[in-house]
Amino acid sequence: MELSDANLQTLTEYLKKTLDPDPAIRRPAEKFLESVEGNQNYPLLLLTLLEKSQDNVIKVCASVTFKNYIKRNWRIVEDEPNKICEADRVAIKANIVHLMLSSPEQIQKQLSDAISIIGREDFPQKWPDLLTEMVNRFQSGDFHVINGVLRTAHSLFKRYRHEFKSNELWTEIKLVLDAFALPLTNLFKATIELCSTHANDASALRILFSSLILISKLFYSLNFQDLPEFFEDNMETWMNNFHTLLTLDNKLLQTDDEEEAGLLELLKSQICDNAALYAQKYDEEFQRYLPRFVTAIWNLLVTTGQEVKYDLLVSNAIQFLASVCERPHYKNLFEDQNTLTSICEKVIVPNMEFRAADEEAFEDNSEEYIRRDLEGSDIDTRRRAACDLVRGLCKFFEGPVTGIFSGYVNSMLQEYAKNPSVNWKHKDAAIYLVTSLASKAQTQKHGITQANELVNLTEFFVNHILPDLKSANADGIKYIMIFRNQVPKEHLLVSIPLLINHLQAESIVVHTYAAHALERLFTMRGPNNATLFTAAEIAPFVEILLTNLFKALTLPGSSENEYIMKAIMRSFSLLQEAIIPYIPTLITQLTQKLLAVSKNPSKPHFNHYMFEAICLSIRITCKANPAAVVNFEEALFLVFTEILQNDVQEFIPYVFQVMSLLLETHKNDIPSSYMALFPHLLQPVLWERTGNIPALVRLLQAFLERGSNTIASAAADKIPGLLGVFQKLIASKANDHQGFYLLNSIIEHMPPESVDQYRKQIFILLFQRLQNSKTTKFIKSFLVFINLYCIKYGALALQEIFDGIQPKMFGMVLEKIIIPEIQKVSGNVEKKICAVGITKLLTECPPMMDTEYTKLWTPLLQSLIGLFELPEDDTIPDEEHFIDIEDTPGYQTAFSQLAFAGKKEHDPVGQMVNNPKIHLAQSLHKLSTACPGRVPSMVSTSLNAEALQYLQGYLQAASVTLL
Repeated sequence: MELSDANLQTLTEYLKKTLDPDPAIRRPAEKFLESVEGNQNYPLLLLTLLEKSQDNVIKVCASVTFKNYIKRNWRIVEDEPNKICEADRVAIKANIVHLMLSSPEQIQKQLSDAISIIGREDFPQKWPDLLTEMVNRFQSGDFHVINGVLRTAHSLFKRYRHEFKSNELWTEIKLVLDAFALPLTNLFKATIELCSTHANDASALRILFSSLILISKLFYSLNFQDLPEFFEDNMETWMNNFHTLLTLDNKLLQTDDEEEAGLLELLKSQICDNAALYAQKYDEEFQRYLPRFVTAIWNLLVTTGQEVKYDLLVSNAIQFLASVCERPHYKNLFEDQNTLTSICEKVIVPNMEFRAADEEAFEDNSEEYIRRDLEGSDIDTRRRAACDLVRGLCKFFEGPVTGIFSGYVNSMLQEYAKNPSVNWKHKDAAIYLVTSLASKAQTQKHGITQANELVNLTEFFVNHILPDLKSANADGIKYIMIFRNQVPKEHLLVSIPLLINHLQAESIVVHTYAAHALERLFTMRGPNNATLFTAAEIAPFVEILLTNLFKALTLPGSSENEYIMKAIMRSFSLLQEAIIPYIPTLITQLTQKLLAVSKNPSKPHFNHYMFEAICLSIRITCKANPAAVVNFEEALFLVFTEILQNDVQEFIPYVFQVMSLLLETHKNDIPSSYMALFPHLLQPVLWERTGNIPALVRLLQAFLERGSNTIASAAADKIPGLLGVFQKLIASKANDHQGFYLLNSIIEHMPPESVDQYRKQIFILLFQRLQNSKTTKFIKSFLVFINLYCIKYGALALQEIFDGIQPKMFGMVLEKIIIPEIQKVSGNVEKKICAVGITKLLTECPPMMDTEYTKLWTPLLQSLIGLFELPEDDTIPDEEHFIDIEDTPGYQTAFSQLAFAGKKEHDPVGQMVNNPKIHLAQSLHKLSTACPGRVPSMVSTSLNAEALQYLQGYLQAASVTLL
């Protein structure tokens, strides 16, 4: 693509169309841009557009498109084509920093993100001058430029907060510190001085405070892994200035907005985070500053109002106290009874209460509120922080804190009792307080797992939670989830019909909490790790349960409610065959829902649980009546066809998994409806999306298992296409194991004559890959394949094909691959295949007994005994980095494995060999009868003593001897 005015004009037109709300206009434009993005100069056209276009909307659109393009394509994935040519890469890196710093803030943010994505891959090795270019801009004195640099540095360095420690990471951080720490410190000091100079200039202070927030975030990132020497030496400067900023008057830069946190609140919040980091990780060095910070943060808490804009600040400040109070050498700061009472009264109780603002937030976006509440993602809320502080204080002061709060809980419950409909917030706070007091350890999955023995949870549950449950109070429902592990089963069983009834409630909170509570109860484990509730115990409610769950999906706001769909999935899983009478109705409703959401998939969790529920319907019904598979195909295939024709990328991997499950249910041949689809599955475009690969391989395996003869006779011309897929997969380090899954199915199921002409080429491809890129994963898969081949075609055929490619190659494979690497094979079935294959090589391959290969016979036997008896060798060389599918860049659909579409583990030697050790003994006995005297002599002279002892054990167990 030329950098021409015509191309810029065309690009502008298509970008405009991508903003159109009409999918008929928007989607073709998106597809066009996707089709041309591989061309040289495409990214440079976008950058030219965002620099020179007169239309601000197009400039912003170009910047977002450019960032997403970089996100999808910048990373170079081994074994895959480079998606951006080198000239474009060089040009982008040469221009992007200057362009970012000279752009308006909205565009600056997008380009800053793009720089951090490029930096993640290229910095420091392939972009050594990035830091110098950024640091030099500190001298500009222009805070628009300086803030652009700081924003970019923050997006580049924030990954240090969650990376695993490694020498490579520490080398990079040291390089950054050497170039960046001193200029950052000088900028910090200069900015604080400028704040004093411009104390009365609100617009100047806004810019300066924006810089201080970013500087404070950078401080956090650069100090997260370890305490750098530079910051230890300059701790006085940083801590004194942080303390000064914490004590600034909250009225500074005050706005009328009660919702949005102002710059000063954001700055103080980050400083609380920085202080908490030092208190937790570097307490010895921080010790002398700590009392000043505790005082400053305490004063901040008791003087800050209840407005929403202070929420982040208050929760971070409380989290700081929580992290300090549970550390042994700070406990003296909290042990005074008056201090504890004061904390409880002035910090904890006020921040536990449900405010009018919380009600408004709930009404504005109930779905988001519920998600945060149920999943514990309310991490930045005052309530969550106050609960954490209670738990922290209970670590050393459980008795006094429980005593103080018991009084508060009782008075709150008394207030509630006076007028329940008006004073419900008092009870709400009381329950929260009891929860945080009672729970020493709690998880979202299991509720309270370790309780405070000073709090009687069963009594509280019976007196205060069950009555709420009967009256459809959302709190009562929610606290079942929290208390469920601490309450006797009979109380929980009483609550199940009540919860089922609440599924009909108009209130989205009540029916969502009810669905979530049922789902959690149905996953609880009892003795022997079985589900706590049996299908028989829930069976009396089955009809009303299923009816109400599906009805709940029709209630306002819940048409794609993931908690309801998860409860449907869990109910199917628990009830099993009890749902069969209702399946015809249920599968119709599920199919209608699938059709509706496939028009615009927007709720990934909902969609996933929906497909799981479909799989469970198929599994449960067809287990009882395999012929019912036809009914499911009739119900689902029309929708599946529409999804495939409309290329609904999010759903295609799911569709292939469900089709695999259906096809595997057919016991004999493949129906013609599937065979019509077979050629389409081999189209290269489907295999270009990484998310499709595991599901497509699974589906092709199902075709091979169920219809290999049909494929060999009616679709023989498609075998080269099948092998073409194998060749593509085997070339990729990320997907080579999938290539072997496909190859193993071809070898195991296809009639030998249909594959004869391709066999040699298959082995040549594998040897080429071994030569070019030998990884542990590849070796393990290769070993399983050659042993499966040996089982299927015979040991002699394996030796002949190796030596037919190159003389003496069979010996090289034995010596360099099988004998030294067999210990790396993992998985019971995989080990069994290798054991049976090697046994065949030892006992059914004449060249092993009377050629130069004979010297490898005993080492091969020794390695087989090692496979049986020694621990698996799971070492992986340092230089090997496997790219997981989830790590490949871009927003392609990652593969989502359906648990209930899971493939049963298949043992290709199951009918032939039960115990591979006994099989080895019997095979050696048979060999020794054919050539008496030779086997005992080879075994006794060359096998080590320990292996010999194991072998004698196998012979005894098989009741045979070596002749």
